Amino acid sequence: MSSSIIATTDALTAYCASIAGAPWVTVDTEFMRDKTYWPKLCLIQISAPDSGTERAIDPLAEGIDLTPLFGIMRDTKVLKVFHAARQDLEIFYNLMGEVPAPLFDTQVAAMVCGFGDQVGYEGLVKKICRQELDKSSRFTDWAHRPLTDRQLQYAVSDVTHLRDIYLFLDQSLKKTDRSHWLEEEMAILSSAETYRNDPRDAWRRVKVRGGKPRFLQIVQEVAAWREIEAQARDLPRNRIIKDDSLLDIAGSAPKSLDDLSRIRGLSRGFAEGKLGKGLLDAVARAMNVPKEDLPRPPKQERPQPGLGPMTDLLKVLLKSNCETAGVASRLIANGEDLERIAADDEADVPALSGWRRELFGEDALALKRGRIALTCGANGIDVIRRET
Repeated sequence: MSSSIIATTDALTAYCASIAGAPWVTVDTEFMRDKTYWPKLCLIQISAPDSGTERAIDPLAEGIDLTPLFGIMRDTKVLKVFHAARQDLEIFYNLMGEVPAPLFDTQVAAMVCGFGDQVGYEGLVKKICRQELDKSSRFTDWAHRPLTDRQLQYAVSDVTHLRDIYLFLDQSLKKTDRSHWLEEEMAILSSAETYRNDPRDAWRRVKVRGGKPRFLQIVQEVAAWREIEAQARDLPRNRIIKDDSLLDIAGSAPKSLDDLSRIRGLSRGFAEGKLGKGLLDAVARAMNVPKEDLPRPPKQERPQPGLGPMTDLLKVLLKSNCETAGVASRLIANGEDLERIAADDEADVPALSGWRRELFGEDALALKRGRIALTCGANGIDVIRRET
């Protein structure tokens, strides 16, 4: 076992005290989730700015208390640097009850700095650090103990490269005066609402196409019941029941164990067990909701004439503007946002506010109003601005 791993509370306390005054730290985690609902944290890697401060922390070590680390995560004077932070932050939120702050996500920063949509960590290491990642331990079972020195070296290298990546991107943001662009994105990552998993919202993950009000009510009730059971049993939600079975239940509204056992993907044993009873109770609750309180399916409005071509033009404009500015288009708007802009000049989308409006939103509205035009030039798309 490498000496760089921290496996006791005393060692963790001493290490956290040694980096407590650092202006920033780089952080990464290794976790497993394929067989559980909650991510199983297996390793935490962290480093301060100075070389030699990188460590791996073993959260599975018997008796270890992570409280000293949480102190660093809560310290608002210490910037926490992650890459693609969402899942790492969810883990810390579940453990700490709050989101580490302040934050710097190098994936988002790279998008602001022109490295493309959702750039990977390996790509940044290659482009910024001019190094190739060792992929030999990529598919490690991080819950297995003991970890080898090679596995630990692979894990810790993530936070050592991250130091150089952060410094490069931070300098680039300051040179281009785009640091405030990143701050807007970090506000979303820093919000506890981003990580709260309300079972009442679980139905939104189920791909439902149409359906009558009662059908939709059953989907909502059964999805909420499934989420609660998955959380309580720490199992993936599809290990409780799959989405296809959930939709079949909503369509047939079973009232008895016999009805339930005929649902595709549900066995007689499932129907007769505790899960079967709980599921039938969820269906019964949905059936007892008064008609006037049932959810209403969204109205299928006919698309406005010319909306499709206008959306296509906005896509071209978006790509052109983003290439010129060196910003990932995904950070500005997605396809649904463009459709909404095409339909409504005052659409409530990020692209029509703040720095995104300056970069793209104003041009999008000008294109709709005929004040700019798009033509093919020698080096791609040219934006022609007409005098008003």
